Amino acid sequence: MSESTHEPDRIDLRILRVLQSDGRIPNLKLAEAVSLSPTAVLARTQRLQREGYILGYEARLNPLKLGLGMMVFVEVLLDRTTPNVFDQFKAAVQVRDEIMECHMVAGGFDYLLKTRMADMSAYRDFAGKVLWQLPGVRETRTYAVMEEVKNTTQLCV
Repeated sequence: MSESTHEPDRIDLRILRVLQSDGRIPNLKLAEAVSLSPTAVLARTQRLQREGYILGYEARLNPLKLGLGMMVFVEVLLDRTTPNVFDQFKAAVQVRDEIMECHMVAGGFDYLLKTRMADMSAYRDFAGKVLWQLPGVRETRTYAVMEEVKNTTQLCV
């Protein structure tokens, strides 16, 4: 965040909470929800975007309807933990649409991946042709999700 960024006040936090629930809410309704004028809410929302509190807006899609009903988490252990290997791995992961999230973690492995596939056959194909070919991969552990108990993108603000 930039130097001119200030801490969000309680009204900013209310705006952020409402926008998390409904990113398509019209400015007038947002103003009513936070008890401010539409002009003031628009200015605050634009400032929150400019300062990086709001990263963007997107539609949440139904993976089942799109033939991507199987979620798989993968632990990845690299053969070496050098900056060069990390950089190569991160660059290779960026271009794979099947990999929704990639997190470097502390612990018994190096990265945790979240992937979406049509089914186990698609995952096996992905593992053989993509995952095990990623730079530096020594070992993987796969966790197929049996039931998605909670899935949210909302932060507690």
